[in-house]
Amino acid sequence: MAGKTVPNDPVDRDSKEDRSSDKVRQLQRQLWAAAKRAPGRRFHALYDQMCRADILHEAWKRVRRNKGAAGVDRMTIGEVERYGVRRFLKELGEVLRAGEYGARVVRRVYIPKADGSQRPLGIPTVQDRVVQMAAKLVLEPIFEADFVPCSYGFRPRRSAQMALERLRQLGNQGAEHVLDADIENYFGSIEHDKLLTLVGQRVGDRRVLKLVRLWLQAGVMEDGVVRHPVAGTPQGGVISPLLSNIYLHVLDRVWAKHGAHLGELVRYADDFVVMCCTARACEESQRRIEHVLSRLGLRVHAQKTRRVVLTQGREGFDFLGCHLHKRMSGRLWEQKRLRRYYLQRWPSQRAMTRVRARVRELTPRWRCHQDLRGVIAELNPVLRGWGQYFRSGNAATKFVGVDAYVVRRLKGLRLKRAGRNLPAGQARRWDRECFEKLGLYRLRGTVRYPAQAFWQQPDRVMLRADRPLVSRVREIRTHGLSGGVGSVPGPRAA
Repeated sequence: MAGKTVPNDPVDRDSKEDRSSDKVRQLQRQLWAAAKRAPGRRFHALYDQMCRADILHEAWKRVRRNKGAAGVDRMTIGEVERYGVRRFLKELGEVLRAGEYGARVVRRVYIPKADGSQRPLGIPTVQDRVVQMAAKLVLEPIFEADFVPCSYGFRPRRSAQMALERLRQLGNQGAEHVLDADIENYFGSIEHDKLLTLVGQRVGDRRVLKLVRLWLQAGVMEDGVVRHPVAGTPQGGVISPLLSNIYLHVLDRVWAKHGAHLGELVRYADDFVVMCCTARACEESQRRIEHVLSRLGLRVHAQKTRRVVLTQGREGFDFLGCHLHKRMSGRLWEQKRLRRYYLQRWPSQRAMTRVRARVRELTPRWRCHQDLRGVIAELNPVLRGWGQYFRSGNAATKFVGVDAYVVRRLKGLRLKRAGRNLPAGQARRWDRECFEKLGLYRLRGTVRYPAQAFWQQPDRVMLRADRPLVSRVREIRTHGLSGGVGSVPGPRAA
C-alpha cells in the first residue's frame, strides 16, 4: 500500500551480519596464512584493522554472547543495547581512531575454587571488553600460526576433551609415568616486560603494543581502593587467555625442541602433564620444566605437582576435572587370560562433589510445595551441561550415581510435601520413571566412548572457531554447572 512504512526485513539484516562475519573470517585466514608463511615476520597496521566497523561489530556480538557482569562503570550489556549498539560502536570507533581510548580499571570479584579457596577475577567494562575482543580477533590468527599442538586451552578448534583424549592415547601407547604439574599463581606472576617482548616478536604496530600495555597496567578496584599490580594479567579479561598462551608458548617451543625425547607435553592453560615411558625421563622432565619456568619468572606449585606411576593401575591423577587411572581389560582376561591395562577417565571426586552440591542448591526442602516440573526445568540444564563435558569417557558408573542422587532429592521433596498424610505404597511410585515423565533429564545412556567422541565424527561440522571464547571458570571448573554445554569448554572449573 502506498505511503505505508514497512519494517526492515530481519532476513536481510541477518544476511548483512553474515557477510560482516565472513569478512572477519577472511581477514583472519589471511593473517594466519601470512604468519604461517613467514615465521619471523612482524605485522604492522593491525590497529587500523581493529578499528574497522565489521571487526568492532563482530567483537560486540561475541561479547554479548559471552554475557558477563558490569565493570566499574556499572554499565551492562542491556544498557548498551538500550543506548543503541550502532551508536555505541560508532562512538567507540571514533575514539579508537582518534587515539583517545584509555583502559578503565577492572573490578575485582572472587569466585570459589574446587579446593575451597577463592579465585580472583578482574571484570573489565563492556567497552574495554569490546576493544579487547577486537584486538583478539586480529592478533589470535597470527599467534595461532606459531602455537604448537601440545597446547589445548582457549584455542579455536581445541578443547579440554581433546587434551584428555590425547592423554588416553599416550597412556595406551606405553606411557607409564606422568608428571602432573601446576604453575603457582600463574596469572598473577606474568612479568609485563617479558610478555610485551614476546608479543612484539610478532606485532610491530606500536599502537597495538600500547593497548596491550594499557590493559596489563590497568588498576584493580577492590572495596573502593585501586591498586596497580606490577605483574600478572587479570583473569576475566577477554585478551588474558591469549596473552597467557603467548607467554607459555616459550615452554611449548623449548619442550618441542629439547624435551620431546623425554615425553609428550599436554598443556591446558597453566595446567599441564608430561607423559613419559620411564621414571628417569619423568624426573628429568620435571627438572627441565622447572628451569624453563624459572627463566619466565614462574615456578611449579609444590603441593600440586607430583610424579605418578600408572603401571598396572597403581596410581592415578586428576586433570581438567577428570580422574585418569589404568584399569585391566575384563574382556581380554575372560577370553584370552591376558592382563592388559588401559587408561580410562571419569569425573573426579571434586567434580562429583560439586555437581551434588549444585543439585542440593536447586532442591532445598522449602521447595517441596512448588511445582516439581519447575524444579526439574532448573535441574536439567545443570545435568545436561555437566554430562556433556564428561560423557566422552568411562563415566557410566558415575552417571548412574548422579542420576540416583537426583531422584533421591526429588523424592525427598515429595515426601516432605506429603508429610504424615502419605498413602501406603505411594513412596514406591516416586521413582526415576515417574520423574522422567515430568521431563527429568537422564545421564545414564549418554556416554560416548572416546572412539565415538564428537570431534572424531566425520559427519559433524566443527564450528568452534566461530563460537565465543568460553571463560576458564565456566569451562574448566564448573563443567557446565551453570547450564548449557559444559565444555567446551573451560573445572579446574572455573
